[in-house]
Amino acid sequence: MLLGLFAVAAVAFLAWLMFTFAVYAMPLMLGVTVGIAAWHTGSGMLGALVVGLVVAALIVAFGELAIAKLRSPIARTLLALAYAGPAAVAGYHAVHGIAKLSVPSPTWLVAFSVAGGFATGAVALARLASAPPVAGRGIEPSDHVGSGSRIRMS
Repeated sequence: MLLGLFAVAAVAFLAWLMFTFAVYAMPLMLGVTVGIAAWHTGSGMLGALVVGLVVAALIVAFGELAIAKLRSPIARTLLALAYAGPAAVAGYHAVHGIAKLSVPSPTWLVAFSVAGGFATGAVALARLASAPPVAGRGIEPSDHVGSGSRIRMS
């Protein structure tokens, strides 16, 4: 009984980790890809690691800055989709790996994997698309309802 509760808690913790870090799937993927390319050009292990980490960090910084600075909801959503796509693929494979241990039917395995990928991508998209714009761009903090501003009728 205690082992079963521990297993459920462990799976819940892994699901929380997956949903929390899903937005970093694309920077990780690109960092690994560039690191492998650097390795194959003769940079050595340390050089490939440094190049991969720098590229991943730059992609994260670019994404956060672009999401914060873009005012157009369409542009923000398109950028969020670019980050949420790899998150959905990572979610599919994570759920597939976990479900493969306990789901005997290949049809249900794929169904659970697709549902997990869709859920992971949707959560990543919602987290990225709902990030508030930076003050000075778009809606100002004083424009929010309840901030003390009043509408003047003239």
